[in-house]
Amino acid sequence: MTARQQLGAFGERLAVHRLEAAGLRIVARNVRVPAGEIDILAEDGDDLVFVEVRTRRSIPGVAAESLTPTKLRRMWQCAMDYCERESADPERVRIDVVSIDLGRGGRVEVVEHFRGVEIPD
Repeated sequence: MTARQQLGAFGERLAVHRLEAAGLRIVARNVRVPAGEIDILAEDGDDLVFVEVRTRRSIPGVAAESLTPTKLRRMWQCAMDYCERESADPERVRIDVVSIDLGRGGRVEVVEHFRGVEIPD
């Protein structure tokens, strides 16, 4: 496993803990669909939540800033692909982002959970 993959796996584990602490139920991780991969799939009441995890190490700014409009549109397409495949209600879908910023030595400095991220046109 590369250093980048290890960082991503660490971020996803931390995100799962944060989401569970917030009351979400984790359904699956690293779900493949035609449009790409969903980092974490969770349920929040009746809502199906597709979660993108962004982890950064010692870079100025917030990890969530690395999300481009293109990536957000791809996340939405992943959600729609999943709903079609699993016959889930696309009206009950939400896109969330968990942003994790690490300081020197890999110490967790900031973890933020952004709920219901707007998808650009």
